[in-house]
Amino acid sequence: MALNLTQKIIKNHLASGEMVPGKQVAIKIDQTLTQDATGTMSYLQFEALGLDRVQTELSVSYVDHNMLQTGFENADDHRYLQTVAARYGIVFSRPGNGICHQVHLERFGRPGKTLLGSDSHTPTNGGLAMLAIGAGGLDVSLAMGGEPFYTTMPKIVLVKLTGKLQPFVSAKDVILELLRRLTVKGGVGRIFEYGGEGVKGLSVPERSTITNMGAELGATTSLFPSDDQTRKYLKAQGREKDYVPMEADPGATYDETVEIDLNTLEPLIAQPHSPDNVVKVREIQGIPVSQVAIGSCTNSSYKDLLSIAGIMKGKTVHPSVSLGFSPGSRQTLEMISQNGVLGDLIAAGARLLESACGPCIGMGFAPPSGGVSVRTFNRNFEGRSGTKDAKVYLASPEVAAACAITGVITDPRDLKVKAENVELPEKYVLDDRMVIFPPADGHSIEVLRGPNIKPLPTRDRISETVSGTVLLKVGDNITTDHIMPAGAKVLPLRSNVPAISQYVFESVDPTFPKRAKEAGGGFIVGGANYGQGSSREHAALAPMYLGVRAVIVKGFARIHLANLINFGILPLTFANESDYDKIDRDDKLEFSTKGLETGHLVLRNLTKKIDIPVTHSLSARDLEIVRAGGTLAYVKEQAKK
Repeated sequence: MALNLTQKIIKNHLASGEMVPGKQVAIKIDQTLTQDATGTMSYLQFEALGLDRVQTELSVSYVDHNMLQTGFENADDHRYLQTVAARYGIVFSRPGNGICHQVHLERFGRPGKTLLGSDSHTPTNGGLAMLAIGAGGLDVSLAMGGEPFYTTMPKIVLVKLTGKLQPFVSAKDVILELLRRLTVKGGVGRIFEYGGEGVKGLSVPERSTITNMGAELGATTSLFPSDDQTRKYLKAQGREKDYVPMEADPGATYDETVEIDLNTLEPLIAQPHSPDNVVKVREIQGIPVSQVAIGSCTNSSYKDLLSIAGIMKGKTVHPSVSLGFSPGSRQTLEMISQNGVLGDLIAAGARLLESACGPCIGMGFAPPSGGVSVRTFNRNFEGRSGTKDAKVYLASPEVAAACAITGVITDPRDLKVKAENVELPEKYVLDDRMVIFPPADGHSIEVLRGPNIKPLPTRDRISETVSGTVLLKVGDNITTDHIMPAGAKVLPLRSNVPAISQYVFESVDPTFPKRAKEAGGGFIVGGANYGQGSSREHAALAPMYLGVRAVIVKGFARIHLANLINFGILPLTFANESDYDKIDRDDKLEFSTKGLETGHLVLRNLTKKIDIPVTHSLSARDLEIVRAGGTLAYVKEQAKK
């Protein structure tokens, strides 16, 4: 039987289940990555498993999110991460070494391998033909302990690329075009596999921009074949030995196909406040811009920065604009320092930001009040930038540079500059001194914990009858930023669930934490695509701490659904979406868990005296986890048995 690339990798790593869309599969994980905003909790959970050493081929801990050290909390967490990595056999990428996805692509990614990361943009490494999947920190902890990753087998979509990108049109425009067509819900339950003649003209950094933002489609992951472009990139990184050719078999089939003619693409831009609110730049050009930010795990590669340098050289940032740029890695920063690009950008008036996530997660460089910020990032949710009323647009580095020069949203094709053909270097700067490899035996290592690191909260087994109050009712496309915000104020509390829980739904209803505690917990009711966006498990962990027992919605985003299960919160879906209108905030609800195995329950609205049918898609294993009170409790129960 002819297999596509995705099926080949899954087949080689299948621990249990069938490769049939909708069926649960368990996949062996070769590599894991964490970042410091999710890593502290993930490693606390790994320690709770009681294992002596990680069981993966490679696990890497990156520090790239909580870099703004306004107090002791972040610095303490970094020290914990470094010592716990040495103790348990984990590679540690020091602060300043770069963004996890960019560095992993450069130094560790390998074609045909599986990668599970506690960050939703882990699919970046799909640009190297990895099956790279974002997940909650607890799933990553289990993978480090040798457990397979359980997920529903997705449909596989072929994105057939033809033609060639034209001047000032970039890889960012490819994924923006997909978002324009398919929306942020269009990838739910799907893996996007890129093929066609157009693939050959895309370098690995360009491919990774596309796979990175596949997360905004709601996709499980995205990936490209491993071909001559892959070999060229790995050779330049001094890793040609890691190259393995991989592509779909001739005659391989797909569940769906999408075609994009690269010849016809033009510069695109996502308007506030969603990555799928995409239009042509020409349609809105002329809007005044107050800030431009270039970087993030989407567009901070060496190629990206060379592209903007060609546009910016000899020019000056417009007086109304503040321009900041973040090299994605120390490698990139060293190289632009050596070839003069850094000097050209600074001479133009750009501000050099740290090689970190920074502004993308609201960690510095926030826009002014009501300001328009054009960013090369992957998300523009309201308030995510750190400024509640800012208007954030997402665009390619070329568009961003054009906006920085003119002070208004501008199609770069209208600039009187020649589009430079940026070639990848034959050899990148290779310097891994900021990577600390663990000792062969870590028993003598003392794991250092600061006072902000608190014990893991737990949940009791689920009772036969669950009752409570509707604490909150929200609409469609609620993001994990809505549920558990990021930013410089909140992120330092990631190791302290009691403290961070006070910010749950802060931007939606700041009274939520207090009301949840006073009510002794209860329910959340939501619309479609609930929990889209970041993989942050605190969006489930903190509500669990506040007593949330079930979330009842029209539909869930994949990672958040898994996180709810991991922390013992029952995820329920309306059997009839119109029944969403039959529940209001403060209604009293009740249901019996006796019939959970059937997949169908009756939710009794005690306030309105009506019955509402609800369903769930949980597997038998998922049900056992929820009944046990979460995955850690379930794993411990299994160990006792």
